[in-house]
Amino acid sequence: MQAEVNIQIQDGFAPTKKRKCILHTIEFNENVAIIKYLLKNSSVFQEPLEGHLLMVERNTGLEWEVPFTVLEANEQYYVFESQLDQLEIGKGLVWDVYLIIHAKQAVSPDEQQHENASSEDDIDEGETAEEETSTETDNDSVIENDSEEEPESEETFEEYGIIEKKYRMRTKHAFLELGAVVHPETKQAITPYTTNKGNLSFKVHDRGTLIKVESADLDKRGNVTIEGFYFSPFSDENEALEKALVIRGPEGFEELAIPFVTLTRKDLNPYYQEQQPYVAMGFKALIPVKEFCNMDENSTFRLYFKWKDEEEAASDQEDRAYPLQLLSFKRRINKSIIINMYEGKKKVSLITRKKTRSLVIKVVKYSLLQELKKKVRRTITKVKQHKKTKKAYMVAFKMAGYLPVKKNLVMFESFLGKQYSCNPRAIYEYLKENRPDLELVWSVDGRSISKFENAGIPYAKRFSIKWLFKMARARYWVTNSRMPLWIPKAKHTVYFQTWHGTPLKRLAADMDEVHMPGTNTKKYKANFHKESSKWDYLLSPNAYSTEIFRRAFNFQKEVVEVGYPRNDVLYTKNNPDDIKDLKEKLQLPQDKKVILYAPTWRDDQFYGKGRYKFDLELDLLQLKDKFGEDYVIVLRMHYLVAENFDLSPYEGFVFDFSYHGDINELYLVSDIMMTDYSSVFFDYANLKRPMLFFVYDIDSYRDKLRGFYFDFETYAPGPLVKTTDEVISAIEKIESDGYEIQSEIFDDFYERFCYLESGQSSHKAVQKVF
Repeated sequence: MQAEVNIQIQDGFAPTKKRKCILHTIEFNENVAIIKYLLKNSSVFQEPLEGHLLMVERNTGLEWEVPFTVLEANEQYYVFESQLDQLEIGKGLVWDVYLIIHAKQAVSPDEQQHENASSEDDIDEGETAEEETSTETDNDSVIENDSEEEPESEETFEEYGIIEKKYRMRTKHAFLELGAVVHPETKQAITPYTTNKGNLSFKVHDRGTLIKVESADLDKRGNVTIEGFYFSPFSDENEALEKALVIRGPEGFEELAIPFVTLTRKDLNPYYQEQQPYVAMGFKALIPVKEFCNMDENSTFRLYFKWKDEEEAASDQEDRAYPLQLLSFKRRINKSIIINMYEGKKKVSLITRKKTRSLVIKVVKYSLLQELKKKVRRTITKVKQHKKTKKAYMVAFKMAGYLPVKKNLVMFESFLGKQYSCNPRAIYEYLKENRPDLELVWSVDGRSISKFENAGIPYAKRFSIKWLFKMARARYWVTNSRMPLWIPKAKHTVYFQTWHGTPLKRLAADMDEVHMPGTNTKKYKANFHKESSKWDYLLSPNAYSTEIFRRAFNFQKEVVEVGYPRNDVLYTKNNPDDIKDLKEKLQLPQDKKVILYAPTWRDDQFYGKGRYKFDLELDLLQLKDKFGEDYVIVLRMHYLVAENFDLSPYEGFVFDFSYHGDINELYLVSDIMMTDYSSVFFDYANLKRPMLFFVYDIDSYRDKLRGFYFDFETYAPGPLVKTTDEVISAIEKIESDGYEIQSEIFDDFYERFCYLESGQSSHKAVQKVF
């Protein structure tokens, strides 16, 4: 191929085996972002190359394909150019950038396999599929989320003679954010940036400046020196506003302003766009930590850069404050010193948060013994999280599966080890009562151990050595959610998948699109079916579910269609005495009616993998004013929802039982249940009590996210409402009917979905499987 242009490649910016697709430049020109990027030449490809640039919106999963032009090709790399419409970028919040290549194979599949085997390091560096876990929480408010929770490795899809490769676009540009421009219509900022993992993304955000720390140091005398720069693409946020560097500490600590000096940074000029009104300014500050670390308790101090507008800002508008964040390309800071104070020795640490990379100063009382313990714990954690350790653990699990089977051992797990609940709990309690010959052990997430210890329930900490040998040698696994895909099932193990609900929303293979973080539709379905192929038995509550489960899960083995064991208590405990005892246990008022609100999660609203957002659309204050004398509301969020709601204004009226282990107890004490698309209403129908459905986003949920298996809007066993006013009207109607259900729709619903429930499902399931 003849080169049309000669792109100058700086040292270190050419693609390599570990950085195959790498950004060259980005330039905004007349509402179009022109990006040039390079791809390492591969002997696998046969020209001409076809494909496109793939933009993936991180929050919604929306995909946008952009064509490319090949500008140059040589033996080392290809040079591509694509043009991104700013109006299209503005339709999302965070766009991750991939390159898709379609080409004929220049080598045979056997040669390709040999080539892959001989190139062990031929991977896209930093693009691992490992889930990062941090015990730290950071409440700093930031403009964007720079963390990629579950980055994809380079993917290859092959058909005979054709190869398709997907590359995450890498970048070595540390100052990409200085290329920010203002969206021509919304007036928001469009900012290209380098993620914490060294990849190219675009973010769209409201008014705000860019503050970055390039270097930070803590000396032996307790002084922190910070150097960085600030910049804004908005014309009124540079000269007009007064700037301040401030420190915020624990409650009672008065915000402290830190003086700093500014300087011109001509070295950053190449990153600006022509339409930007200002240049970046550098700043340097000295923070004498010793002057404010004399508090008795351990303290955490956060650093912010503020824009103050005393003349023009409205009276109810606070100063804009942005946390100081370290540049993505800089190594995370973790430096500590010991200083002598009047109160004794203290340890001062300068650190950056793992995900937000914001700067934090921590001051704690110093204890040599505690420091040694922390050092040992950190070393152990580091060893555990090392790739080689994880690989060794996986090998050990597989090898342990060849050890003699423990024929009487049954391992239980509920919702990824987070709960003692659902069908596994019901089966466990039945076996405990009726099969004393069996050893019953729970697989428990480390953060939930106290619940099991306090209840005296035998357990093994998930992914511990003890857990490994028990899981690998157990005769039975009983769980209600998927196991990690890497876990091999030994031939002697019987895997009983109980699942956790009657399906309303489309599942697995029946989903048209997947909007979850860290995956795509094709990968999600393939992984799901790989996991379901390990199941030996699948529990089903009714014939309707059996048909869907077989198709959606691609399940060909035996379905145990006996009803859900977890619902047995809805028949055996549904009496005034037991309900009174439960209300006393839950500390709910005996003289008030209970409304249970149990909504599901939204696939496209998340903080990261396994952590979903939820906006409480109910006006709780309006409900309290209307029903506060006669009712209480019990909230039960889905186990994947990560919100912690501030319910202090509704004390005595709203109770959060999201972390309560057994939702059946909440069913039994409630007089009305309110939900949306959660499968809880199939279970609650067994009580024959009134329900209502708060479906404020039903159009989006039905048409975009999941879709329904039946005409939910016509056959829902209760009224559908979209506003708090409609919720109030529905409750008043239930009151006027004396809490009795008089509906042929409900009767038909009960006969279709609850006909197998009688309080005997645990017995029937155990007889079938054990």
